[in-house]
Amino acid sequence: MPLQVPGFLLRRLYVRGSLRRTDDGFQLELKNTLGSGYARRLLPLKVNGAEIPLDSCFFKVDGVRHAFADVTPESPFSLALNRTSVLGGQGVSLPEGVVEVTIGFQVQGLGDLSFSVKDTPASD
Repeated sequence: MPLQVPGFLLRRLYVRGSLRRTDDGFQLELKNTLGSGYARRLLPLKVNGAEIPLDSCFFKVDGVRHAFADVTPESPFSLALNRTSVLGGQGVSLPEGVVEVTIGFQVQGLGDLSFSVKDTPASD
């Protein structure tokens, strides 16, 4: 049976106040202060429970943009310790007010992990 990771720990990855609207969608930041890890697969982002198509989800590391679909066991998404990553959705308009975003990934030995954060988006 895979080890369970409490949601409150995973929510610590989210950089509070980083949710923002962009010209083509939205983005948010994760900063890993928990320990290095690798995701074998990224699950589609969800906004207020509605799943965003995987091909519209992206992440940026060191300014380089990658599609969620590009993450595989052979080419994992790295959550290096104390490094900030940007995640986002393209072609998605965030509603006004508080928005709930769900982030999920598959980690070897832990299975599928997900957590939700609530924040009020800023505009670029």
